[in-house]
Amino acid sequence: MKLGYDAKRAFLNTSGLGNYARNALNALQKFFPENQYFLFTPDVKANMLNNQEAFEIIAPPDSTSKIKKSLWRSYHLSQELEEHQLDLFHGMSNELPNGIHKTKVPSVVTIHDLIFIRYPEFYKYIDRKLYFEKVKYACKSATKVIAISEQTKADIIKYIGTAPDKIQILHQSISPLFFEPAETEKVKAKYKLPEKFILAVGTIEERKNQLSILQAMESEGLDIPLVLVGNPTSYCNDIHKYLAEKGIKDKVIFLKNIPEKDLAGIYQLAELSVYISVFEGFGLPVIEAMACECPVITSNASCLPETAGDAAILCSPDDVEELGKQISKILNDETFRIELITKGNERALEFQPQKYAERLLKLYNEIIG
Repeated sequence: MKLGYDAKRAFLNTSGLGNYARNALNALQKFFPENQYFLFTPDVKANMLNNQEAFEIIAPPDSTSKIKKSLWRSYHLSQELEEHQLDLFHGMSNELPNGIHKTKVPSVVTIHDLIFIRYPEFYKYIDRKLYFEKVKYACKSATKVIAISEQTKADIIKYIGTAPDKIQILHQSISPLFFEPAETEKVKAKYKLPEKFILAVGTIEERKNQLSILQAMESEGLDIPLVLVGNPTSYCNDIHKYLAEKGIKDKVIFLKNIPEKDLAGIYQLAELSVYISVFEGFGLPVIEAMACECPVITSNASCLPETAGDAAILCSPDDVEELGKQISKILNDETFRIELITKGNERALEFQPQKYAERLLKLYNEIIG
């Protein structure tokens, strides 16, 4: 098959949507090399994909201005899809190129979440408007819509009006690096990590709710460092203010831009991982931690119970006292901790890249016929 992809995120995003695109593309090329994979991107960076030379990469010349590159991706890409005689095109991050509905190329779009609709206060008006129009067009034009969770599917039906039978749920995969033993001692030394610590991975923002972790630890009187891995936002000001008020600045370590290989090592070193987000489209750090044999506490909100299955402790993101008690239980009950690790490891196997690639190809074949 000749398969095309909007690969902008794969080349230009170092986390989140970028990880999703790279994991999927790497798995497809590794396990199904008989297909031709065409990657359409406004810019190309070297060594972003495994075996990158095996992909056919289509991009405007480097000398093209940013505005023209953006216009190329949004308005001229559809014509190129037909010129390359693709069997199918996959928009990997909530959008499809304008005019694709006028072509003969079947299309799939992955919708990760509609958080910009549920929580508009976190987004600028112009961004919300733009995101909505892109998602609306993509869901209407696509032959099939992929939702990464039941929660996302429900939101697409509710807010976009897409027919339920047009939406296929495919839980995304995680990087194979999280299933491999890491060089933990090197990672520990590199990032100056303490002997024991609690871990929280994700952009440091209000929706991710990291302040609740500190409040929970304080409520239980837990004397153990917290490592926050994620890009900072203005929400960090609230965290620093809290640390200053409580006199515990030395109890939190902030890290960002951590390569996945090192992140796997950090998970493997941690006593437990807490992901107490208010709302998510899926929550990859939950599965990443499980693959690294790190016990998990996560929210009982949005899609996170679906993500975690029965392999994590679920807590209300608003109940800091209960969260503190559960953190304390994992730290002090080794039998319970091992039970969580075992369940988590089994759960993570469902999110291996090969399984995702197989499910994706099965869907492609059903569409192409």
